[in-house]
Amino acid sequence: MNVKDYFIGVFRKLKHWLQSLSFRTGVIVLLCCIPFYILSFAQMLLPISVTAKGVLWTILFGLAKTFQYGGLTILGIEGYKRLKNKFRKKRER
Repeated sequence: MNVKDYFIGVFRKLKHWLQSLSFRTGVIVLLCCIPFYILSFAQMLLPISVTAKGVLWTILFGLAKTFQYGGLTILGIEGYKRLKNKFRKKRER
């Protein structure tokens, strides 16, 4: 087994595990990306070096994307449709 096949197997196992989690967990993980998006840009106001700002932005933005894609993976297409319909119903009221 080469390295590429190993990582593909690990990725598939991780994806399967994430998809086995509940809808509620998916929504919570998806909502966790919001503070990291805010922090990734708000840290630019800190009085630190440009290099430190770049490192912080990369880490925080990367965490935001990780939570976003992790949450979407947990929800799956059916969970996404369910969440979308829930917000749509609230607007119609």
